[in-house]
Amino acid sequence: MLCESDIIVLRYFDRLENRMQEVTVSTKYQVVIPKAARKHLRILPGQKMQVISYDDRIVLVPLRPIQEARGSLKGISTDVPREEEDRV
Repeated sequence: MLCESDIIVLRYFDRLENRMQEVTVSTKYQVVIPKAARKHLRILPGQKMQVISYDDRIVLVPLRPIQEARGSLKGISTDVPREEEDRV
């Protein structure tokens, strides 16, 4: 059973509203991601997230299908010097 001192509060800074939003971890260790964050990051119900523990915080990174990256490097210069053995 969680007591008052065991409750973890996570904060999300909403850049559009210029304010910090808080979420509370439930007794089942669940949180509700604020609507502004879900909308901004295009998070959908059932979507997988990667959880990274960094210093004194938890970072949730939405996992995206590789197909979403298609075309993201359009126009990038491929004129980089390479050694002969690097060529296929």
